[in-house]
Amino acid sequence: MSDVFPRIEPLGEAALLVRFTDRLDDAANRACVAFRADLEADRPEGVEETASSLGSVLVRGVSPGLEGALQDRLAARDWSAVPPPPRRLWAIPCSYGGEDGPQLAEAASMAGMDPAEAIAALASARVRVLALGFAPGMPYLGILPEAWDLPRQTGLTPRVPEGALVVAVRQLVLFATSAPTGWRQVGLTRFGCFRPGRSRPIALSPGDEIAFPAVSPAELRERAEADPDGHGGATWERLE
Repeated sequence: MSDVFPRIEPLGEAALLVRFTDRLDDAANRACVAFRADLEADRPEGVEETASSLGSVLVRGVSPGLEGALQDRLAARDWSAVPPPPRRLWAIPCSYGGEDGPQLAEAASMAGMDPAEAIAALASARVRVLALGFAPGMPYLGILPEAWDLPRQTGLTPRVPEGALVVAVRQLVLFATSAPTGWRQVGLTRFGCFRPGRSRPIALSPGDEIAFPAVSPAELRERAEADPDGHGGATWERLE
């Protein structure tokens, strides 16, 4: 397999994968988001669905000229330099440490910080939604500084709650459901990534930017109870 990117690979009998990288890479992920947005704005003939991941774009559909059309579009621009599509900046309140983040001290030590320094670093970080996956609306967020290049645990935490904020491999993940994980839980939000009854069931989109300001456990719960949309007291603004 060639190591030249971007490239187009077959994926089963009814899809193509436009791969921009084979590793975590900020510029390649930005290219994925921009390329997918362009396909959604002007779909080539035969395309039925698109989705972006950390480093590739799924294009589902079949038509005789689809691969050629995608190749032409890829070659037309440097997709990593294309301005991002309209997106939102979210501020999602998070309670760090204690019962809400039982592995904060361990993760902080691995990152070379004490817990207070780790909270300050994570609460001031502004990360992007790199991809959605694992569960409906569940975001993979990054890319954090090198200090947070923490390996996954060798074992599994049996279960973290919905809204758990976990960290590993320079990413944060905000859990959309209660589930086991090999990542370390550093905080808790009350953000509902997926609510079928909302006008927008999946709250986040790839390319959205997020900050997790620190709040006390009591404020976290008070703000969540006062939020009828299930966003856990989060606020957002549009970015262009």
